[in-house]
Amino acid sequence: QVQLVESGGGLVQAGGSLRLSCAASGLAFTTYAMGWFRQAPGREREFVTSINWGGTSTYYADSVKGRFTISRDNFKNSMYLQMNSLKPEDTAVYYCAARSGRFAAAQAMGVQGMDYWGEGTLVTVSS
Repeated sequence: QVQLVESGGGLVQAGGSLRLSCAASGLAFTTYAMGWFRQAPGREREFVTSINWGGTSTYYADSVKGRFTISRDNFKNSMYLQMNSLKPEDTAVYYCAARSGRFAAAQAMGVQGMDYWGEGTLVTVSS
C-alpha cells in the first residue's frame, strides 16, 4: 500500500521557521511529481508548491514565493518543505501529495489531479 506521512508541524511565532517532511513508501518515488497543499478552517484545500520527479524543477504559489522552499531526496524517498518568515495566514493543515509522471517541469497542481495524499500535519503561526 502507498503511504505518505507528513511530520514537522507545530506552533511557531510569526517570522519563525518550520521544516515539514513527507516520507513516502509503497510507490516508485522517482516516477512521481510531488507537491504540498494546505487547508485552513473554512477554506478549500489550496496548492502551495510542487517539484518534478528529479527535483530539477519547482513551482510556487504566489502566496509563498520567496519564503518557502520545496526539495526532495529520492534516495530517502522523502520530500521537504522549508518554511521561513511564517505569517499567521500560513496557519493550516499541510498535506503531502504525489502525482504519477516524470514531468519535465513542475507546475501548479489541482487537488483532483493528485494520486495519493498524506493525512496532513498542522502548522499554527501565532501573531
